Amino acid sequence: MIYLKHVFSTVKKHSPILYWIVITHFIFAIGCLAASLIDDRTLMGISVWVKPLKFLISGAIYILTVGFLITLYPFSKRKKNLLNNIVSWSFLIEIGLIIYQGSRGVQSHYNRSNSFDSLIFTAMGILIAINVLIMALFIFDTIRLKLKTPKLLQWAILLGWLILFFGSLVGGLMISKMSHNIGIEDGGPGLPLVNWSTIAGDLRVAHFFGLHGLQIIPIFGLLIFNNWKTTNRNQMIIVTIFGLVYALWIGYTFYQAKQGLPFI
Repeated sequence: MIYLKHVFSTVKKHSPILYWIVITHFIFAIGCLAASLIDDRTLMGISVWVKPLKFLISGAIYILTVGFLITLYPFSKRKKNLLNNIVSWSFLIEIGLIIYQGSRGVQSHYNRSNSFDSLIFTAMGILIAINVLIMALFIFDTIRLKLKTPKLLQWAILLGWLILFFGSLVGGLMISKMSHNIGIEDGGPGLPLVNWSTIAGDLRVAHFFGLHGLQIIPIFGLLIFNNWKTTNRNQMIIVTIFGLVYALWIGYTFYQAKQGLPFI
């Protein structure tokens, strides 16, 4: 809890706009949760407000993570502000489109039923592509620069960016095939909230774990750094092993989905 408070205070100090966009995401998430309790409309078997809710929470976590990590990079203030604004505003616009489509009771993703919906989906794709390029930039800069953090944590951050980048490519695969289920059409029975299919393969599982590698691996590295009193070499080895195991786990969930098998 102390670390979380530190993250929020650091982001608020260094990028107030990004901070308030994160807060806006959480406020709208509460609104979507309330709407799901009042509005009984469904889309593909679930409330029309579930997808906006999921993306609001996930987006807020990602934006907050970027806002905090960027303070560790020796960038100029101008470069930090530029990257923070691109990430936060692009995500805000994208989630705005997702909320809008949800409020209409239509799909936001893979929706090319008419020119208007196709335009919205294309705009979302462009916004996502911009952020994938920024991920690549962070990978490059994490390799070439010395971050204001111990080497162990810089290594954990690099692993997190790499897994995030390749996890994002799963999203590109879903867009190319215009669906996330394998073996059946999208929809049908799914797990609570995430709605991952319980009867067929679902590429969203690997995509989810890939996207949140940027939080999970650095947090693991921080725990090792603070709590395991051993040599830096041993700490690096255990963080590397954890990163590889995590990557293999994502690979397994991807393989499982491609075989048409449900996660659970």
